[in-house]
Amino acid sequence: MCVGVPMQILSVTGLAAEARGDEGTAIIDLSLTGPLAPGTWVLTHLGTARAEIGEQEAQQINAALAGLRLVMAGGTAGDAFADIEARGPQLPPHLQAALERGQKTG
Repeated sequence: MCVGVPMQILSVTGLAAEARGDEGTAIIDLSLTGPLAPGTWVLTHLGTARAEIGEQEAQQINAALAGLRLVMAGGTAGDAFADIEARGPQLPPHLQAALERGQKTG
């Protein structure tokens, strides 16, 4: 399973950035996003910024990751997934469109 981790950019030098996340600071690669301004939130994977994200999305992802850590340690997720529970399950847009057209299979 691949897990993206939110980080906030602190400083940028070319296509490298120092960024801070819940687990500390790291140097990340900006090759996939291009240079970004300090203060920007990005979703990272294996030391690479994959996409720019908003602060609210970063907070939701961090809460979900904290909830997963709690569950893995034998606890409960608490409110870590409150945003998902509030809206209920949703299909990806292409599957929702197929369902609305009455399509049952690919």
